[in-house]
Amino acid sequence: MSYTGDGGEVSGVWRPVGGVETIERPLVRNRLVAPGDVTRGRFGLFDWRMGPRAGGPRPHFHRTFSESFYVISGAVRLYDGDKWVTGTPGDFLYVPEGGVHAFRNDTDEPASMLILFAPAPPREKFFRELAEIADSGRELSAQEWAQFYARHDQYPA
Repeated sequence: MSYTGDGGEVSGVWRPVGGVETIERPLVRNRLVAPGDVTRGRFGLFDWRMGPRAGGPRPHFHRTFSESFYVISGAVRLYDGDKWVTGTPGDFLYVPEGGVHAFRNDTDEPASMLILFAPAPPREKFFRELAEIADSGRELSAQEWAQFYARHDQYPA
């Protein structure tokens, strides 16, 4: 992915806050700051804001991408595959491909973090589809959930 040109090029991508897609859920606000289609597939960057007691996903892993978490505010419980730790502003967790991880907000205060996916899988499709399932009231069978997660490279630990 090295640049081989002799001179620089005009290739920056400016995304003002008003142009960033946001997925609003009752307890979570997910701003798709830089999905893969913006970064040429190199990474995805989401701004994840959780309300009090928002919970989070169960421990899981991904086969094709790493995931990193940078806590901006509040206290975020992060699972590194071995133990749960409490991340506070400035704390960082990197999880390579295959690494078991999870996160959640168990406190009575809001919390926020940046989530970085690399290379950039289409995680925005995962979160959009998850919201659509919840909004529709559809109930998926265990097999349908397994297929949904596998389609989005997410496997239970």
